[in-house]
Formats: sequence, structure tokens, C-alpha cells
Amino acid sequence: MSSLSRRAVVTGGAGFLGSHLCDFLLERGYDVLCLDNLLTGSTDNIAHLLGHPKFKFGKHDVTEYMFVEGPVDAVLHFASPASPVDYLEMPIQTLKVGSLGTHKALGLAKTKNARFLLASTSEVYGDPLVNPQPETYWGNVNPIGPRGVYDEAKRFAEAMTLGYRRYHGLDTSIVRIFNTYGPRMRPNDGRVVSNFIVQALQKKPLTIYGEGEQTRSFTYVSDLIRGIVALLEADKSPEMETPFNIGNPEERTVRYLADLVLKLTGSTSPILKQPLPVDDPQVRCPDIRRAKSI
Repeated sequence: MSSLSRRAVVTGGAGFLGSHLCDFLLERGYDVLCLDNLLTGSTDNIAHLLGHPKFKFGKHDVTEYMFVEGPVDAVLHFASPASPVDYLEMPIQTLKVGSLGTHKALGLAKTKNARFLLASTSEVYGDPLVNPQPETYWGNVNPIGPRGVYDEAKRFAEAMTLGYRRYHGLDTSIVRIFNTYGPRMRPNDGRVVSNFIVQALQKKPLTIYGEGEQTRSFTYVSDLIRGIVALLEADKSPEMETPFNIGNPEERTVRYLADLVLKLTGSTSPILKQPLPVDDPQVRCPDIRRAKSI
């Protein structure tokens, strides 16, 4: 899929990942329509784009019908609360955007005969019993645990996307996103990188859960976005039907990250150990061989 004279709709485009995606698509020559209800996103993330001739912003809840005038070549569905703080506080909204929002975004792509790309998550693997996690792994998810509202919303979104592909012949791709960090993360969003940095700079204790031996794999946001757009623009093939992991295959413990943040900030903050949250994944590392091969 060439980027020449293409138009993309990005749901959740005022969020952390969505705003970086809008930036990169504009650099690639796309016209971009950003849709966001600003539940967790912010116009601060896209303020630098509001005068751009190829960029438009519409405040819209994507669980409601989406009408877009003119041709659309790609629909990228990134709307969703994505941090534990958000989806634990907004369980119904999280489930609705994963189900109704995905349905509406797929409907728009079908109407416009556009390529559809779903932002899924490594959370579909739950607390995995396989490490690293390949796309063929079905996961170990507690559907009625507190994290289930996010995990199952994304698992349903994947199933809905494949339903549209198989029944309607829609051109679809699914990316399973692993832990990502970078500019525009909200200081209080509850994700571990921003948590540690804010706590260190404010001389507050760095909060780790258990002994901090659980692992994560951290990807810088610009690397993730390049991978996502490469997937968007990949040639059609039967291999595109199933999801793709995109992330950093280098695994680190949470305790390692805490020590690194303390070193880089020069902070004297102590480490504060807290009980492990329910269903907190003990390992998280992507197998990215499929993405690398395609």
C-alpha cells in the first residue's frame, strides 16, 4: 500500500500512540483525519498539527456511528483506554470501545473499501505460560478478573476483525503491541516507565510489586510506529490474516528498570515493595520473527 495521495482515519488519534501515528502518517504524505472523544487522549498531543493542511481533528465517540465524507484508504483503530489505571476506572467504556467501537470502525472501512488495522495488545496473552509469546499462543487470560475488561475487549476486537475479513473480504491487519514508552505519556497513567520517572523526579518511593522480578519488554514509541506503518503498507497476502507482534524482544525485570531510572535521574528515592496485583503478568516478551520476515 503506497503512501502516495492516501487518506487515513485514526481513531484515538489524540492519545499517546495515536498522536505519534498521526505524526508519522503525515510525514509519509497521508491526509489524516483524527477522531477522538478525549476520554484519555488530549488535544495537547496534537496541538502542533492543528494548522497542518493535511490534518483534521474531529471530536467523536467511535462507539457511535461514524460518517466520513470522501474517500478513505485506511482506517487505523487505536481508540481505547490502555493503561491499568484507565481501564480499571472505566471498565464499561473499555469494553464498549473494544466491541462497539471496533464494529463501527470496521463498518467505516467496509463502506470505504479501505484497509483496516486494529491496535491490539500483548495483554491478549494474559499471564502467559509460554515465553517469549508467539502469535500462535492462545494466552492465559482470566475473563472475569479486573484486567479482563481490557484483555477481553481486545480479544473480541480481534475476533470481530477476522470476522469482517472472512465474511466480507475486508483487507485487515492486527498488531499486538507490547510495552511502549516515550514522549506524551501521561505522568499519572499508571504505566511503569512513567511511574518510575515521575516518582524518581519527585523524590518519592519507586513502587514495585512483589520482588520486581516480573519481566517486561520496552519499545521506544518511534520504533513501534515505524513497525505499525510498515504493517499497514505491507502487500496483501494470506499471511496478513493473523496478528503480528510488534515490540522489543529484549526482556528486562521491573527491578532492573527501577534501578536504571534511579541511576539516570540521580534520585535517592527508595524502593517500596507492594503486593502483586491480581493477574499481573509475570513475563512479557514478544516473539517478532513473523514481523521481521514480512
